[in-house]
Amino acid sequence: MGKVVVCDHPLILHKLAFIRDETTKTKQFRELVDEVAALMAYELTRELPLQKTSVKTPITTTECWMLSGKVPVLIPILRAGLGMVEGILQLMPTAKIGHIGLSRDEKTLEPVEYYIKLPADAAQRPIIVIDPMLATGGSANAAIRLLKEKNCSSIKLMCLIAAPEGIQAVQAEHPEVDIYTASIDQYLNESGYIVPGLGDAGDRLFGTL
Repeated sequence: MGKVVVCDHPLILHKLAFIRDETTKTKQFRELVDEVAALMAYELTRELPLQKTSVKTPITTTECWMLSGKVPVLIPILRAGLGMVEGILQLMPTAKIGHIGLSRDEKTLEPVEYYIKLPADAAQRPIIVIDPMLATGGSANAAIRLLKEKNCSSIKLMCLIAAPEGIQAVQAEHPEVDIYTASIDQYLNESGYIVPGLGDAGDRLFGTL
């Protein structure tokens, strides 16, 4: 079973309080989401492989560690996932970026793919699926399913806030996927919103309230 990691660093919790606050304006909301995404990325990338290398300092030559292998691919789920990408790129500026666009079928209420674009070698790289909210888990499950159909196997899911229902849904369909979140909230209400949550992340990021 994949692990569920709650990134509860004091700086993340502090910034998350402002993200939740309904009075936080779009500009500050966007900046805070970037900052939290960057902080979460430290934990999410903890297991990236390393290799030894020789470096000449101003004093002498020494052995150091550097990343080895292929850098990860960031896959934001459109549109809200875009709001976390820049924060992660501050930490990993060489990361590649793909995109998955999902809409909801009005009859079945199931997510439907309308766009997918991945780097050509995505299947050989670690994948980080990004979506601020893990509510029902429908979009996350659909995105991971699409990636598996493209032969991607090393997949992690990153979100700001998760509902227990969403975590259970992802673990049921994709038990090997690790989930990283800044908070596991209480439950989903009858409208499918996370409680206490932060409202609609996409609307708050892009000022479309």
